[in-house]
Amino acid sequence: MRAMDVTRRSLLLTAASGLVLATGAQAATVKGPVVKTGAGKVRGRTINGVHVFKGVRYGADTAGRRFQAPLPPAPWKGVVEAAEYGHASPQGSNEADQSEDCLFLNVWTRGLNDGVRRPVMVYIHGGAYANGSGSDPLYDGTRLALRGDVVVVTVNHRLNLFGYLYLARLAGMEDERFADSGNAGQLDLILALRWVRDNIAAFGGDPGNVMLFGQSGGGAKIATLMAMPAARGLFHKVATMSGQQVTAGGPRNATARAVAVLKQLDLSLDRAGAQGLLSLPVDRLKAGLKAIDPIAGSGGVYAGPVLDTINLPRHPFFPDAPALSADIPMIIGNTHDETRNLIGGGDPGTFALTWETLPEKLFPAMRVDIAPEVVIAEYRRLYPHYSASDVFFAATTAGRSWRGAVEELEARARQPAGSAPTWAYQLDFRSPRDGGKWGAHHMLDIPLAFDNAEMAGSPTGDGAEARRMAGRLADAFIALARTGTPNHPGLPEWDPYELTPRRTMVLNTECRVEDDPRGAERRLFARVPFIQFGT
Repeated sequence: MRAMDVTRRSLLLTAASGLVLATGAQAATVKGPVVKTGAGKVRGRTINGVHVFKGVRYGADTAGRRFQAPLPPAPWKGVVEAAEYGHASPQGSNEADQSEDCLFLNVWTRGLNDGVRRPVMVYIHGGAYANGSGSDPLYDGTRLALRGDVVVVTVNHRLNLFGYLYLARLAGMEDERFADSGNAGQLDLILALRWVRDNIAAFGGDPGNVMLFGQSGGGAKIATLMAMPAARGLFHKVATMSGQQVTAGGPRNATARAVAVLKQLDLSLDRAGAQGLLSLPVDRLKAGLKAIDPIAGSGGVYAGPVLDTINLPRHPFFPDAPALSADIPMIIGNTHDETRNLIGGGDPGTFALTWETLPEKLFPAMRVDIAPEVVIAEYRRLYPHYSASDVFFAATTAGRSWRGAVEELEARARQPAGSAPTWAYQLDFRSPRDGGKWGAHHMLDIPLAFDNAEMAGSPTGDGAEARRMAGRLADAFIALARTGTPNHPGLPEWDPYELTPRRTMVLNTECRVEDDPRGAERRLFARVPFIQFGT
């Protein structure tokens, strides 16, 4: 999600036409490094000592296979230019250059075919399951590749209705064209990881040492991949940043959402209506995003991974952490003030709440069913200096954002002895923007993880403290990718998270390991069940 536009593109990124992105051969116009992939050769650019390949096709155009599992690209002859980002998935945001032909990835590396087996760090973008792409300027992998001598990959894939609209039960379970519709976007990511496995060695990477990292929806997609058998063996370490997926959408609710989309588009609520979606123009289908979600009762229709028992046979982190990925080391992180921009960025009134107006505003925003008066009383006891707005942002962060991270951390900690460790972090470092009103907000760790605090548009600012903080988090991710542990000399000794004492790395100008930070808040919300929003 991007409620506050602090990480939107500071540059208008335009992808050149099909001359750059088509699968056919292209005439070389600029000298640059050429790498042979399984489908054909691509020509990148070398910038500041890093070889950059943008818009590399990992899958065929999905337009002719809408709602279906992706296919690898058809082989091409000659050399395809890989100098511009590929198309983004169709979506409701103002993301540039949208197309159903969106299965492209980008690579940054210091070496090509040089025999060095570098760790591979694959970033999966956020924007829930609805928006975004892998080409935001803050995802530029140049500094990370230089800092850690790693290979950085970012990915585009199908989103929202194009990637997650579950039509199997409407179209008829025997219609194979819709069998994978609820998880097509996840299958795109699996195809991209297969491309990494099969091709990354030519880009200087080690296909046997692949780390996934992602923020917000990207972290949720990673959590979902951890429970998908088809993804097994394609990645070996993970780090999620403010992004969890405890439960997935069930087939009944996912079907109800598909019905709402058909109603929005004035199509029949049966097999014929589902089949009619196959031929709708992209913009017409995108109009279905405006359907009121029948489960939430408000907002646009939710589209996310579905418990279809085919591709996703279980909930990602319910009732426990998946045994499928128990051997994968994992970092789970969140920011201290997630909702200051997630909610406050779109609702300025939340910064001017009174004790009288707080209960009504807080009740629906926590997304868990607990009396707001109980929550407010506890926060006023814990933090008597907090204003009503401070309580609102703290409680909504704990109830709707941080809570999923706690659920995943606890589930991982309960796995059998011998399972891979999990490390927790809490980002307390505050954005300097607008006098610090946004705090340690959602998305603030993106430029830190990429070591891009100095980049224009970074919400961290480019001061000395921000640069040091970026070094600490980037080095932790690099260390996990390279060694399987996030420990490095720039941080105190970082112990894995266990049910006792729940050690967590608190990242700030002075970093420290703290036992069960915000434990009283954790216990407060543990009184009520947690179900992932949208599921």
